[in-house]
Amino acid sequence: MSYSESVQPLFHPFTLGNLTLSNRIVMAPMTRNLSPNGVPGSDVAAYYRRRAENNVGLIVTEGTVVNHADASNQEDVPFFYGKESLDSWANVVSEVHKAGGKIIPQIWHMGARGNVNDYSESEVVEIVNAFAQAASEAKRIGFDGIEIHGAHGYLIDQFFWEKTNERTDRYGGSLVARTRFAEEIVKACRDAVGPDFTIVLRISQWKGIDYSAKLAKTPDELKQFLKPLVDAGVDIFHCSTRRFWEPEFEGSELNLAGWVKQITGKPTITVGSIGLDGDFMALFTEGKGATNAGIEGLVQKFENDEFDLVAIGRALLVDPEWATKIREGRLDDLVPFTPEALKTLY
Repeated sequence: MSYSESVQPLFHPFTLGNLTLSNRIVMAPMTRNLSPNGVPGSDVAAYYRRRAENNVGLIVTEGTVVNHADASNQEDVPFFYGKESLDSWANVVSEVHKAGGKIIPQIWHMGARGNVNDYSESEVVEIVNAFAQAASEAKRIGFDGIEIHGAHGYLIDQFFWEKTNERTDRYGGSLVARTRFAEEIVKACRDAVGPDFTIVLRISQWKGIDYSAKLAKTPDELKQFLKPLVDAGVDIFHCSTRRFWEPEFEGSELNLAGWVKQITGKPTITVGSIGLDGDFMALFTEGKGATNAGIEGLVQKFENDEFDLVAIGRALLVDPEWATKIREGRLDDLVPFTPEALKTLY
């Protein structure tokens, strides 16, 4: 069997409710800080369209911040509020749809204060409402769903993690209680968009300040953690790991996406250094590049029904034709991930 034949399972269609994708390849959300004053320009629309034209089944946009004063502390991150920003996002959606692609925004609150214990309950409610407003706007301007960013040590994840959440009210305490903030966000978004609009939740065990962190240390704890989120209305879990091939718990080869799918029965997206020969964090923290790696192990896990979709980050960031080249077996044409290539961000 040729390489191009072996990867064909990743190019089978996927349908969930009203969402139908041409294949299983997802563009992972990647912050680029290229939206001056929070407004994504025509260059952003062209950037996403190029991936849609090249066999990316679903695009998840870079993180877009909700309408709350403390949502961001970075310049040129796109907003998901205000007429100018939303009109520009509508143009992005139009360009992607013209190319035959599907696209969802990642809606995000960075938790810029870095301390969830400082938020009053009334302010928590304001943030929940800001997410719901963003979800409503996403549906209005034609997106195909939303992704809520609940990973990597940002605000929602700060509520999840016992080391950052020391609250003594209803948003703190037990593992289940620490999910309440996210649960309320998902419920509010579901109420805003109705039953047929896809809601993805991105989760991770690791944090930007602790790569070995575990929200759930056992499968049973993971089950406790996930149940309120499923009940709230999550359709797909986007399970972020540093290395997709690593087992999540001892005694099983399942990665995080595999465990989440087994526990919930919900579709999952796997992500983590796919298509690269190195750990993606080292590519940045140590200034390393990476050559392209085969994805045969990924395909085997996919065919074992461990997950439904695969998200590609850095490999697709530097090479908009990555999915097309993989599908056609043009491995020699793949663009390596290097600091020089990264500067293009095209």
